[in-house]
Amino acid sequence: MSELSTLPAPVTTTRQRVSAEEWEVRVKLAAAYRLAALLRWTDHIYTHFSARVPGPDEHFLINAFGLLFDEITASNLVKVDVDGTIIDDPLGLGINQAGYVIHSAIHRARPDLHAVLHTHTRDGAAVSAQRDGLLPLSQHALAYYSRVAYHSYEGVALDLDEQERLVAHLGDSNILILRNHGLLTGGISIAHAFRELHGLERACNIQIAAQAGGNADLLFASEQAIEKVREQSAVFSDGRSPGIQRHWDALIRQLDREGLDYQD
Repeated sequence: MSELSTLPAPVTTTRQRVSAEEWEVRVKLAAAYRLAALLRWTDHIYTHFSARVPGPDEHFLINAFGLLFDEITASNLVKVDVDGTIIDDPLGLGINQAGYVIHSAIHRARPDLHAVLHTHTRDGAAVSAQRDGLLPLSQHALAYYSRVAYHSYEGVALDLDEQERLVAHLGDSNILILRNHGLLTGGISIAHAFRELHGLERACNIQIAAQAGGNADLLFASEQAIEKVREQSAVFSDGRSPGIQRHWDALIRQLDREGLDYQD
């Protein structure tokens, strides 16, 4: 019998305790976790995706500490406020302090970003460890090259005083490479943040593959091309392009073929 199965069942279900609007966000955030597992973006029980709870309170949803991404459901997400007070924790597992430090900082400072996604993928972390960071090597990379921000590594993100520097480095961007650490994207919706992360992860995959050629000379895009793609990709960066929803809908169709239990 697993540890999870021995936990006492709640008197009421999570769905009964929350608004219809919050439940919708819960389902979408759980889907994002499951998609990350499907795409092999996970780092065991570490890294975090979060989403703001609709309403006047500064509450957000994040994963319970100890669950794998493919165990996340709409019901077992933890609701916490930006000061770290746990509002609802269905499994009683609490949250990871590092996840709280990073995500609460951004949710407090950037109310325009309703979702914040953070990964420790191999290629994302590898690019974060390179002095020049993301390089203008591919069409994927050019969509981010002109607007990516960087935050220097200070150790495991457990100290609240790092929050000020983290949000200062993010500025008004929604794309952040955490040096020697990983990738982070924010969005006006979960679909928007996921679209940004999907493309950024792919850009890092391509960069590491290109650099694996050894002595082969790398061909950087021209300044003219960089500027042109910056203008062309603006329609996606503000989160309002119809293509973002189409991208998300296609991912959900893929996920639903694996099962629907993330909606529970």
